Amino acid sequence: MAIYLTKESKILVQGMTGGEGMKHTRRMLAAGTDVVGGVNPRKAGRSVDFDDRAVPVFGSVRAGIDATGADVTVVFVPPAFSKAAVMEAADAGIGLAVVITEGIPVHDSVVFHAYAQRHGTRVIGPNCPGLISPGQSNAGIIPVDITKPGRVGLVSKSGTLTYQLMYELRDTGFSTCVGIGGDPVVGTTHIDCLAAFEADPDTELIVLIGEIGGDAEERAAAYIKESVSKPVVAYIAGFTAPEGRTMGHAGAIVSGTSGTARAKKTALEAVGVQVGNTPTETARLVLERLAETSR
Repeated sequence: MAIYLTKESKILVQGMTGGEGMKHTRRMLAAGTDVVGGVNPRKAGRSVDFDDRAVPVFGSVRAGIDATGADVTVVFVPPAFSKAAVMEAADAGIGLAVVITEGIPVHDSVVFHAYAQRHGTRVIGPNCPGLISPGQSNAGIIPVDITKPGRVGLVSKSGTLTYQLMYELRDTGFSTCVGIGGDPVVGTTHIDCLAAFEADPDTELIVLIGEIGGDAEERAAAYIKESVSKPVVAYIAGFTAPEGRTMGHAGAIVSGTSGTARAKKTALEAVGVQVGNTPTETARLVLERLAETSR
């Protein structure tokens, strides 16, 4: 089992014929992902050869869905055109849109998230590494060779920390790893993933990675208290960050105690979540909790 993405997922890549789209489509295919098509109105009717597989290019998401039955799209479209790309995918009825693009204006994200929600499309991102269900499918830019299938679910704001925890726990493995992105507005939240992992029978423990700024982790703590029965281990990036200064891709601002790593750690620990002070310590806590649950 996994959440959001399985071996049955059929994936379109919007922007597949661009440099980043080409590179990561090749990597997704090498991982066994069922990439069924690309989308580029100017190159419709052509195909792109990726080693031993020719992937067709469609003029629209709707055409791609009609021809292939695709249910996921990965968006590598430049920031200025990303809003239109996601809205087109939502109009076509895609179930999941994974928006990798960085630098999308916040207003555009607000618009396309609301539009996708009205149309029943889940958005992951933007400015995210995507998600991977090891051994099944990989939608985005997460390396496939740093982990294996397992019983841990991971949800993270940070792409780099996603990779590090995957590597630290490479011998344990994961059901699904979801990089939700660290922009001020994201389509899928910690809480969304917590709920999905709670419902997944093959996820035994959940790892939550947060970072300074905002109150997403505090809200996740409140949700864990009320709705999550599985063990949760967390890491919060930014314990040494100075107050009152904008930092990182999330544009996180720490003011007083609001949004600090310490405040987030306190909120999570108050509901029984173990919080590591470093990624390595976090991985150790995961192994200890798994050992406890298997006794």
